[in-house]
Amino acid sequence: MAWLCPIMQGSTTQLCDFMNLSNKQNYAMLALGALGVVYGDIGTSPLYTLNTIFTAGVHPPALNPENILGILSLIFWSLMIVVSFKYVAFIMQADNRGEGGIIALLALALSKMPEQGRTSSAILAMGLFGAALFYGDGVITPAISVISAVEGLQVASPVFKEMVVPITLVILVPLFLFQRKGTARVGALFGPLMMLWFAVLALLGVKGILIEPSILFALNPMHGVRFFTAAPLIGFLSLGGVVLALTGAEALYADMGHFGKKPIQLAWFCLVLPALLLNYFGQGALLIQNPKAIENPFYMLAPEWALYPMVILATVATIIASQAVISGAFSMTDQAIKLGYAPRMTELHTSEAEIGQIYVPGINLILMVAVIALVLGFKTSANLATAYGIAVSGTMLLTTIIAFFVVRRLWGWGRLKGGLLIATLMVVDVSFFSANAIKVEEGGWLPLGLGCTIFLLMTTWKQGRTMVAERMKREAIALKSFVSMLSSGSITRVPGTAVFLTTNPDGVPSALMHNMKHNKVIHEQVIILAVRVLEIPHVTESEHLEYEDLGHQFHCMILRFGFMDDPNVPLVLSQQKYLPLEPMDTSYFLSRETLIPQKGSEMPLWRQKLFVTMFRNSGSAVAFFKIPPNRVVEIGAQITL
Repeated sequence: MAWLCPIMQGSTTQLCDFMNLSNKQNYAMLALGALGVVYGDIGTSPLYTLNTIFTAGVHPPALNPENILGILSLIFWSLMIVVSFKYVAFIMQADNRGEGGIIALLALALSKMPEQGRTSSAILAMGLFGAALFYGDGVITPAISVISAVEGLQVASPVFKEMVVPITLVILVPLFLFQRKGTARVGALFGPLMMLWFAVLALLGVKGILIEPSILFALNPMHGVRFFTAAPLIGFLSLGGVVLALTGAEALYADMGHFGKKPIQLAWFCLVLPALLLNYFGQGALLIQNPKAIENPFYMLAPEWALYPMVILATVATIIASQAVISGAFSMTDQAIKLGYAPRMTELHTSEAEIGQIYVPGINLILMVAVIALVLGFKTSANLATAYGIAVSGTMLLTTIIAFFVVRRLWGWGRLKGGLLIATLMVVDVSFFSANAIKVEEGGWLPLGLGCTIFLLMTTWKQGRTMVAERMKREAIALKSFVSMLSSGSITRVPGTAVFLTTNPDGVPSALMHNMKHNKVIHEQVIILAVRVLEIPHVTESEHLEYEDLGHQFHCMILRFGFMDDPNVPLVLSQQKYLPLEPMDTSYFLSRETLIPQKGSEMPLWRQKLFVTMFRNSGSAVAFFKIPPNRVVEIGAQITL
């Protein structure tokens, strides 16, 4: 591993100190856990990558030794440049208080830029579209992974050919139905099972390499260069299949907050990368010896007696990979809700110990229906692969672009240093994306269409909520002036505490105005409460609560949460030190807005109607903020958009 040190200078030299870590055992345990969560997706790519490259598409490369060496050379250097260098050594340094992922990267990029401006808007749009493409990954990964594992039965007997799709559905449907139970118990098995999987990958690869040791010449990048120069068009189109070896690379960055940088890096360099390379090279060696093995080179690499056990192990590995992506979709949704890009949805915590383990029934149902439709529509892993690449390459490209603004504005890199690095990565990412963009008609339309739809919904919701907040702010009376008016004592005060939730802490909440108008009373103690979710994963204790005494028993509080925090409002209020609160004597007042679309607004009428539909079907703030329903009073308000 020493040869990596000169390449990964600066902040990445910590990779070279793994052997000197004082707490090796803890890192090893975290690395083991990362195997089950982080590497399930990329770890199951050998099931379908080489088969797809040489059989799918209009112009697949000819199956001859030189082309096999060329493809393997491309896979090797893609894994080294994109995964090892770009993600493991470079992008993982761009952590947002320990958290990773495209939303965390987006928040970093925007932190040093003005809120308004073309550049900020462009970065925001790219980040949101990258997040939207992740849902396409969440739909395709379970379908292609499980169906590719089950296809191994066809190698054992042609009788199973018509049974692949039904068996795949029998595996996938219970997987989604099981989500409600949580993954805490099963999760403990994920790491050891994936360690077994990678060990088997390596052993099968060594078996193949021993058959044809000349396959190791593919380490020479000139084989990849000659592959391109011999047939430039076919070489370019083949990149659409090579990118399948990189699926799941984003997970290295997205799951950084769960395990930390070093355990993820340790697992990659010590086990995952060697196992993947050995297996790809073993499959290539088999294809040189027996080109007919292209039917399913992964399973044909295994001894005949091990075929059925391999199908079982591969199925388990793909279920683990699917579980990680499904859980990621839940987490992404939760972050989008807290940052104001998605309406509130019902969320259930499946673990008392881990806040991050959540279940979103609505998203789970949508994913399950979409995955079933994909399996029934595409039927084979080769057909699904054409749709898969564009989601993967699109997200990788957007991550690189956003990273440019992080290194320039946050890290202070010069144009030459930052520009050269990002330009180099961009050449690779654009090549992969362009090769997959050609496959739009063959299935690439699916993740693009899904991404565009989710992007439209997210931006419509954000713009609509901003419009509603602006309307309410314009119509609101200044809070401090209102409190001064009450000094005359003309209004009746009743015992108890009233908490009025609002988005504008400087104005009188509409619920307060309507309560006073209709009931002619105000509670003895009034708290005007605004909740803010910041674009950071977690807030410190000093940032959590801002308090101001307005006089006349009126108090203003602003609660701040990170997008990874649990927004439990009653819990925070019970722990604050400014006011004595009796939970059973505290009532929460919320306004329930009725929205009316109108022509001539800054938002087109059709988008207004879409926003109103989303608004009507959004979840209640009561459940989202963990407020006891029997302590809540909702008062209606009408707003014209």
